[in-house]
Amino acid sequence: MIYIVLSVLFNAVLFVILKLFSRYNINTLQALVVNYFTAFVIGLVVSDQSFNLSEIVHKPWYPGSFMLGFLFISVFYVTAVTSQRNGLSVASVASKMSVIIPISFGVWLFGEELGIAKILGIILALIAVYFTAKKEEGAVADSKNLIFPILVFFGAGAIDTSLKVLQNDYLPTEEISLFSSHTFLMAFTIGVFLIGIAIIKNNMKITGKSILGGIVLGIPNYFSLYYLIKMLDSEVFESSTIFTIHNVAIVMVSTLVGIVFFKEKISIRNGIGIALALTAIFLVTS
Repeated sequence: MIYIVLSVLFNAVLFVILKLFSRYNINTLQALVVNYFTAFVIGLVVSDQSFNLSEIVHKPWYPGSFMLGFLFISVFYVTAVTSQRNGLSVASVASKMSVIIPISFGVWLFGEELGIAKILGIILALIAVYFTAKKEEGAVADSKNLIFPILVFFGAGAIDTSLKVLQNDYLPTEEISLFSSHTFLMAFTIGVFLIGIAIIKNNMKITGKSILGGIVLGIPNYFSLYYLIKMLDSEVFESSTIFTIHNVAIVMVSTLVGIVFFKEKISIRNGIGIALALTAIFLVTS
């Protein structure tokens, strides 16, 4: 249970830091790249195994780690944009309602039972994500912004599903730190490539506050992944139960933070969406 609590706390901190990026005009892409390098370094420090890339490429989890590196920076960037354009609670709910995806894949890959309640829960989850992105006046403030929570939903679901498969079939417990470090290194490498393009095409300048923001973000980011994998590895609960407890807690904590610290207003429609989200999570695990 302690791993669930720690993962929830570190994930909630991530949403707060991402929200603050827009307040202090921090370049999100720059900060994300620095964040992944910071997380990589932290992994090297806490790991009791040496980081030898020539050996890592032969690990059974290497292809999955490489793919996750790409997903991490892509989904993280879209989550940041969603938080800034649609609100903290929308980004949180869209990300954490993606629990429907790994649960659905659990039915297919691990033979878990799929009843009427779970099917209804999946449908309600999709409706909930839409409702939390709707504005009070009856339409999305800018219709093109609706794409961001949708991308977060499917991207985060792909990450959780991949992590569960890797943890279950390919990742030994003693290599969790090594796996985490390598995944963040892959995300950093891809990020450097993207920044290089931005510098050449848009003459983008690297700023000190973006570097500082990335360092601050990287610390909770590493531990959010580390404790998520430890949580899955503990096998105290079934994966569907763990993902549900984990994601509901993050939604609630992040929404509370958005209301208290960022003065975000939750409309009736948004409130219905959050209620549907919680109902959906209950149904898929009943």
